[in-house]
Amino acid sequence: MRQWWSEDVIAAGRLPLLCFLVGFILGFLVIRISVRLIRAQVRWWPGNLKSGGVHIHHMVFGVVLVLISGIGMIATADDGGGPGVAAGLAASFGVGAALVLDEFALLYYLRDVYWEKQGRTSVDAVFVALAVTGLLLLGFHPLWLLEINGLRDQPGIWVRVLVVVFALVNLALAAVVIAKGKIWTGLFGMFFLPLLVVGALRLSRPGAPWARWRYGNNRRRLMYRAIVRERRYRRPVIRAKIFVQDLIAGKPDVEHVRSAAEEELTRRVVPAPPAPHRHHPLLHDLNRWAHGGAAESDDDPGDPRTGPGPVSGSDP
Repeated sequence: MRQWWSEDVIAAGRLPLLCFLVGFILGFLVIRISVRLIRAQVRWWPGNLKSGGVHIHHMVFGVVLVLISGIGMIATADDGGGPGVAAGLAASFGVGAALVLDEFALLYYLRDVYWEKQGRTSVDAVFVALAVTGLLLLGFHPLWLLEINGLRDQPGIWVRVLVVVFALVNLALAAVVIAKGKIWTGLFGMFFLPLLVVGALRLSRPGAPWARWRYGNNRRRLMYRAIVRERRYRRPVIRAKIFVQDLIAGKPDVEHVRSAAEEELTRRVVPAPPAPHRHHPLLHDLNRWAHGGAAESDDDPGDPRTGPGPVSGSDP
């Protein structure tokens, strides 16, 4: 433990990152305990804050903390305020980020869905932030494979070209994986390239944009396979996810977890609609000219974008 602290945290300059993670976890735990006590109407716990009859969400305090600590980190970046100042500002930033992400669903849906099913989006956002911060704290980053044998530190133009190509391939594969609806695979794959390759080669989730673009009328068999596999392998994952989310955001129940998992499968595991085929107006005019010439007849319905064409003998 002491060796990890001295070599991987202090020597590597990751103390502010560790303080951010600690502040983030503590902030999230404290605010979740607070809202649970408020929901249970515990008498000795202070209730919601209101100003003039308006409920003040804790996200507001999170935004203020993020702004103050962020400006403080920027202001002390050049003059070197010391590791203590940087650690304190990072911890404050983590607490503010936790307060904001705990109400991420409110920002996403633009309405208060904290205790509704949509409120689970906030828990997902917190898990993503914890996963990314943990990987960075362990020393992983999207280009860490290039540091094997000191490859990234070697001089030469070919090393720079390799770094740029590797980064572009990483981003391209991550975009494909995320377009296939595999958010967590794309997230962790940014830190481990083989995971991105596997995610890019496997089937898309049926409701993802990739399925909409690629699994159209001519490839319905792939859509059917995607739906069957999604229902088979996602069911236990969704049940575990709902149980953890309810454990944090509301009281869990085994029967509720099962029914909620089936409801989510029914709602989310559906084939994506086919991509619309839009014809450019120039192509429409060119096709009409090729089949009948530029002149319009009396019974020409005209351009569908402008209405019927002019009738002979009428005013233009």
